[in-house]
Amino acid sequence: MFNYSELLTVTFTLFAIIDIIGSIPILITLKEKMGHINALKATVISGALMVLFLFVGENFLNILGLDKKSFAVGGSIVIFILGLEMVLGIEFFKSDKDSKSSVAVPIAFPIIAGSGTLTTIMSLKANYHDQSILIAILINLLVVFLVLKSLNFLEKLLGPAGLIAIRKFFGVILLAIAVKIFASNVQGLIK
Repeated sequence: MFNYSELLTVTFTLFAIIDIIGSIPILITLKEKMGHINALKATVISGALMVLFLFVGENFLNILGLDKKSFAVGGSIVIFILGLEMVLGIEFFKSDKDSKSSVAVPIAFPIIAGSGTLTTIMSLKANYHDQSILIAILINLLVVFLVLKSLNFLEKLLGPAGLIAIRKFFGVILLAIAVKIFASNVQGLIK
């Protein structure tokens, strides 16, 4: 039986980590520098990265000699730091903002499907079903596409204060999610 509560949790977790709303100021700046953002192309590329990592990520970890619980604990620390970034307004993770890059870099990767998103997908695999994660990815890709298509409208609607408030709210949610993932996976690692 399908668990809608699980789907909701995973969807909001990915929404918070992708932080497409919080990325609107960066995306608007890139759109002005690049002239145009191909919303469909950026969505497809970032989606392909996320789905690929969902299904191949575990095999990749096995090659490195890691298990999902270790990766989940490491991922929870990264998610916690990303949440701190959002709440405190401090940038720990630096990204390349080269305006001459294509839509694949930096928009699809690392803004949409960055290391935080890919780490989160692997961390979620430790606690949730692949089906829920895949559907959550698709729901978030739809939101990403809609945001990319309507950047000008959203900028006017939210205003600077609205964007800051949304970013901080999702930062607190990420901190709570990180603590939950860490607590549910660290017990088997410490002996």
